[in-house]
Amino acid sequence: MDNLILDQGSNPNLVWPAEGLTHIPDWVYTSNENFKKERERIFLGDCWNFVALEAEFPEPGSFKRSYVGDIPVIVSRDQDGKINVFENRCAHRGVEFCRDLRGKADQFICPYHQWTYGLNGELIAVPFRRGERGKGGMPADFEMAKHNPKRFNVAIRHGVIFASASEAIESIEDYLGPETCEHFDAVFKKGKLKILGYYRNRLNGNWKLYHENLKDPYHATLLHVFLVTFKLMVAGQKSAMITDATGRHATAASARDEDLELGEDIAGEMKGAWRDNMKLEDTKFMNYVDEFDSPWTVTMQTIWPNLIVQRELNTLGIRHIVPRGPHALDMYWTMFGYESDDQEMLNHRMRQGNLMGPSGYLGVDDNEAIRFLQEGLRRSFSDRGVVKLDPNNEGDTDTLISEASIRAMYRHYRQTMGL
Repeated sequence: MDNLILDQGSNPNLVWPAEGLTHIPDWVYTSNENFKKERERIFLGDCWNFVALEAEFPEPGSFKRSYVGDIPVIVSRDQDGKINVFENRCAHRGVEFCRDLRGKADQFICPYHQWTYGLNGELIAVPFRRGERGKGGMPADFEMAKHNPKRFNVAIRHGVIFASASEAIESIEDYLGPETCEHFDAVFKKGKLKILGYYRNRLNGNWKLYHENLKDPYHATLLHVFLVTFKLMVAGQKSAMITDATGRHATAASARDEDLELGEDIAGEMKGAWRDNMKLEDTKFMNYVDEFDSPWTVTMQTIWPNLIVQRELNTLGIRHIVPRGPHALDMYWTMFGYESDDQEMLNHRMRQGNLMGPSGYLGVDDNEAIRFLQEGLRRSFSDRGVVKLDPNNEGDTDTLISEASIRAMYRHYRQTMGL
């Protein structure tokens, strides 16, 4: 059967279907040519990319490896306390010179030829720049200031660090928009963050599929057995998909209702996920402490192009999407609480953290579904998918049975990509 796999990445005719936003062509997930264009127009274009949390840099010299799209960068706090973001690439021969995931340093030294960079990304030393005993060395007109790594503009909102290659980029507040800021601030304005831990995993799927997955409330009631059985997000509950004016960002929101009675008609539609005989041994797992300025018990924010902000009951975290070509992505998870949390609350957040992560009660379902989807896109004789649910909306919706937010995202995508 593998002999029948179609290489849609070699298709020179990357044209969007005439049906418009209700159909998504397979090549947006499989084409190498399209992925290179995404790097240029999206990740290095007019957008703010998430790179780190300020809580990860407690003192001068603190640094972390991160990514803008698939481009390696270093995020560091210099001796003046300023946050810097610059490409993790030696200006000499292109070596990714910082190899540690995170740590503390006074400078960065390339392991190949020991070119040395300061915490702000400036080149500060080149061994044998003047040669040796009058021989060799750099030209007399060599200027170190002209050989710094690419540096990115930086914006910080309530401790969340974003980077942009664009000189014309709007403010982070305007970029997020009021709809996104409201739910973003409910998490990050509450207090200083306390980092609880990290996960990393690879998904064999296109990076946009993860955005789609969280802009797709339809699957939540059909795929996630835990979510449906314990009524964290279920058809019939008060729910909403809140999309910004551009269509690029969205917040999936739901208000848990433990007293909700599901009719036989709704339960019948969710028969693949509903388990009326499933109980928890430890009922504390589902406790909810009302601590946020929000009517919602669950908000999942997709912030274009590479950030997910998760608030599921009292477990908090972010997911950083790092594309690895058209067919894979790496997911960097950071789980956190607040410095003001007492030990009981920290334990509660850690306990509920089992919902998330690569093998969490919810996370593992999405990982598998995305892998199956990418396999279908690569092997199919067809050439497009269908997103017609809730046809009269394109963005906001108050029903889970909708794909309106996905269509809004691809409206923005098509404009950005010139499709």
